[in-house]
Amino acid sequence: MTDQSYDEWVAALGTDDAFYLECPEGHGSLPPRRTCPHCGATELSETPLPEAGTVETYTEVHVAGPDFAGQTPYLTAIASFGAVRLTGVLRDASEGDVETGLSVSAGTAENPDTGDAVVVFRPR
Repeated sequence: MTDQSYDEWVAALGTDDAFYLECPEGHGSLPPRRTCPHCGATELSETPLPEAGTVETYTEVHVAGPDFAGQTPYLTAIASFGAVRLTGVLRDASEGDVETGLSVSAGTAENPDTGDAVVVFRPR
């Protein structure tokens, strides 16, 4: 499903069908993709997303764009899940509880400001 839209990928992340795209060289990327951004391979396969990831960096947001304005302050993080990195909102944690290396799971939740699904991390 290399032409799968981002919204469809987010929906899969909210179920047990979470995946990333992997080329024959082992590079990981996220949809929508038709080619590997690392090597240009066109043969991409869906690979299950690992259940646990590791926070690589995070920040507490106090001034947000309109889609998150009603939620400040909130934590956003970049977490490594094997061959891919995801960016998401970190829930169920305060800044004092978070550090790089924290083990997290990825899922989705409704953005209360827009009603859209967003990528969410929760400590494991």
